[in-house]
Amino acid sequence: QVQLVESGGGLVQAGGSLRLSCVASGRTFSNHVMGWFRQGLGKERDFVAAISGRDGSTNYAHSVKGRFTISRVNAKNTAYLQMNSLKPEDTAVYYCATAGPSFYSASYYYTEGRYDYWGQGTQVTVSS
Repeated sequence: QVQLVESGGGLVQAGGSLRLSCVASGRTFSNHVMGWFRQGLGKERDFVAAISGRDGSTNYAHSVKGRFTISRVNAKNTAYLQMNSLKPEDTAVYYCATAGPSFYSASYYYTEGRYDYWGQGTQVTVSS
């Protein structure tokens, strides 16, 4: 059974940093795409970032480009989201997701429907 578990969320002041982790289990994910989405209160779930397991390509939402960095360690079946220069508008529940195995680059994986499994989410709150 595939399971994704996020951690690392919390409360941080504007301008601060957090690193989210997503540990996957149930299969080998080295050829899968790992992605991060977020959902603010009363809002739809939006794409944040994705990383390909095949070629290491990455893709970011415009709103986080230059501030967030997605990475992964295949040997640990773990993906990370380093979030710097956080803003109050980054406040949301952050979800990890996986898709594949896939030969497509990360640029293809910017919509929810292309992902197969999801974690339970971790809350990130940025105070002003």
